[in-house]
Amino acid sequence: MLKYETKINTIGPSVSDFLGEKMLILFGENAPAELAEFCLLIDVNDVNGEIQPGDILQIGEKAYKITAVGDAVKKNLTSLGHITLKFDGSQTPELPGSLYLEDAEIGEVQTGDKIQVLTK
Repeated sequence: MLKYETKINTIGPSVSDFLGEKMLILFGENAPAELAEFCLLIDVNDVNGEIQPGDILQIGEKAYKITAVGDAVKKNLTSLGHITLKFDGSQTPELPGSLYLEDAEIGEVQTGDKIQVLTK
């Protein structure tokens, strides 16, 4: 089941600064300029249902297992499109606006890639 879908419209020039920390930051097109350069700018869309550990986040062709979900992820995605993706395998959500994913290499992202949250 598809719980969420958006697409990457713009890749900020400084997105790679956070790859070493295993992070990607999503933000809707209305991101403040000083933040936009660090973000993947996306369409703001609704989330269907609840995003849960065990769901799959897919970016382009690459899929990652969700390991923990911050309390504010759904609200922030639907209102601002703004969450942080952390690829560190955390089982406990430390920050409310973060979605935690398996500890994996972050695949290359490209403008036009779809971002989806799917239930197995």
